[in-house]
Amino acid sequence: MIGYISQMMKWYSCCVLLLFFSFNGFGQNLFSISGTVKDGEGKPLPGAGIYLAGYKAATVSDGNGQFVLSNVAVGNYDVLIQMMGYLPLSKNVLISDKSVKIEAILKENTIQLKEVVIKADPNRARYLEMFKEHFIGKTPNSEKCKILNPQVIQTEYDKERKVLRVTANEFLLIENKSLGYRIKYLLEYFERDFVDNVVFYAGHPSFEELPASSSKRKSWLKKREIAYAGSSQHFFRSLYQNTTKTEGFIIHKMRSVANRNRLPDSLINASIKRLYKPGNTIVRIGPGFTSPLNDSISYWLKQRAVSKSLNVLDRSEILTDTLATQLYKDVKTMNFDGDLYVINTKERETEDYTAFSGHAVARPLDIPNYQISTLHILKGPIHFYPNGGIFNPKSVLLGGFWAYEKIADMVPMDYIPNVKEE
Repeated sequence: MIGYISQMMKWYSCCVLLLFFSFNGFGQNLFSISGTVKDGEGKPLPGAGIYLAGYKAATVSDGNGQFVLSNVAVGNYDVLIQMMGYLPLSKNVLISDKSVKIEAILKENTIQLKEVVIKADPNRARYLEMFKEHFIGKTPNSEKCKILNPQVIQTEYDKERKVLRVTANEFLLIENKSLGYRIKYLLEYFERDFVDNVVFYAGHPSFEELPASSSKRKSWLKKREIAYAGSSQHFFRSLYQNTTKTEGFIIHKMRSVANRNRLPDSLINASIKRLYKPGNTIVRIGPGFTSPLNDSISYWLKQRAVSKSLNVLDRSEILTDTLATQLYKDVKTMNFDGDLYVINTKERETEDYTAFSGHAVARPLDIPNYQISTLHILKGPIHFYPNGGIFNPKSVLLGGFWAYEKIADMVPMDYIPNVKEE
């Protein structure tokens, strides 16, 4: 067993991004999503772009504003609609046993239709860099992943709450020259909380192949296999197929216990208050010197910083046939207390990740530097599909290596490894 300070709040940089919905394939019955795109007056809009979030599937509305997305499997989807001069729209669609028809009403993008006066913000460049770090990521693939239209990004910093918020009134256009994708990303939400050290973002990506030579495409295919291997998408697919062990995943349970070595809050707070009471002079002196009062204050402040709980690892291996159960056709379900501690024995952590990413998870001394990730249920149970998509992705927090990999390492949900893509 091991114990380490819980960093669960940092897991909000999770993988809402990698745990999207279902797609065509895996021997399931296939359906369609059709519909009509209209403006606010009910007039059809021809030429609107229609995308399936998380996939390469896309189409355009015809002269009557109508569209069809074919070969769609059972699952939970977000349909993205884009039209010049209108705000982008996302419609959630659940396919269980039949095709679905929707109607999309687009609102005019007034920001595009009138001149906008942008108030200069001296901190905008710094805020954009923070956003890119937590959205694109800092993995090797991020070095060739770029946002092409940063001008559509709005940043807002709440000084009172110390929270950075980022929004966009259009799709973010992202070019990933490392994996060979052009991504349209409809950003729903981004928040960086500096008080609680929390990062959370959510949105809907759509993928398109970048043009390339045969040799460049071979390079991309290899990098995509590396990006997919060991990812949360890979894990959930193998969990559905009951092949986690053969594919290199070892699953343990981890639970939180009270840290008995931490002193009570009442004692810590009372001691600090007593030392700071009027009449006690805090002496500010140079390096190499100290005072009993300064030492005492430092001691109690360090005690306050000690974690109230420790995470304890149960080394008993969890069997997938007991972890995930099939209650419904084409869907599996799991629910558990504590967290899952998932070891990927086929991938190793790099020194940069372990030492500098801030996502590394503590491990027993006898476990090599395999990639380790954690999974915490916010609101169970979790329902997931054969392709690794989750019905309710916002119910899951990912930690460790899964939280480290972001947009720059994302592949479409219809990606199949070891298969030449068209």
